[in-house]
Amino acid sequence: MVFLDSALSPALQPLLNASPFIAILVLALVLSVIITFVYKWVTNQELMKELKTKQKDYQKEMKELRSKPEEMMKVQKEAMKLNMQYMKQSFKPTIITMIPILIIFGWMAGHLTYEPIYPGETYSITALFAEGVTGNAELSVSDGTEIISSSSQELTGDGSGGATWNLKSTEGEHLITVKVGATEQSKKVLITTEVKYAEPLTAFDHSDIEKIQINQNKLKPLGTLSIFGWQPGWLALYIIFSIVFSMGLRKLLKLY
Repeated sequence: MVFLDSALSPALQPLLNASPFIAILVLALVLSVIITFVYKWVTNQELMKELKTKQKDYQKEMKELRSKPEEMMKVQKEAMKLNMQYMKQSFKPTIITMIPILIIFGWMAGHLTYEPIYPGETYSITALFAEGVTGNAELSVSDGTEIISSSSQELTGDGSGGATWNLKSTEGEHLITVKVGATEQSKKVLITTEVKYAEPLTAFDHSDIEKIQINQNKLKPLGTLSIFGWQPGWLALYIIFSIVFSMGLRKLLKLY
């Protein structure tokens, strides 16, 4: 995540701060253009056109042979061989574009999944404990963070509910520490006016404190708008945009 931030954030963070929706739209367009042109350069378009034409011919022939199952099966086998050849050609550009796409996806997942926590906004954190842990869970915070609820919470020992605290913080990076008995674990929380956030969940191995989670709202790129009651996240919007852009670019460039 650190590598992705240092490599991509200088260019992409201003766009994201302006509008997550526009950022998703632009990234979908850019990636679609890259994928489409790589597809054009890597594949043999004359061969792809020929294979596509044969596919249509086989489909038409199979429709005509519905009343003759044995003959239709023979044509279907030939059509499957042709489809495998077409898929093999189409897979070449996928190998080339896979790594950069995964890098961009990693950055998007780390910046577009949750809403940021703004200065002065009330937010909460939850600590989950191993089963059987009892006593009081104590929360301590760095300067600039105010604990609104009680800093001490009694644990039941069944490991189900955990403990939740409400907080407010000034802008910047803050350290929160949970302690139970002799065990304590810390987590950073980022308070910012930009569209960014620290990793919400941290898990601890072999510890009485198993997890500390910042309870952040899911980012809604469309804001209060919805599509028939559905508010898509960044991934759904990216898929929709990329399908539209890819189809348009392929048609424009007459790709097969």
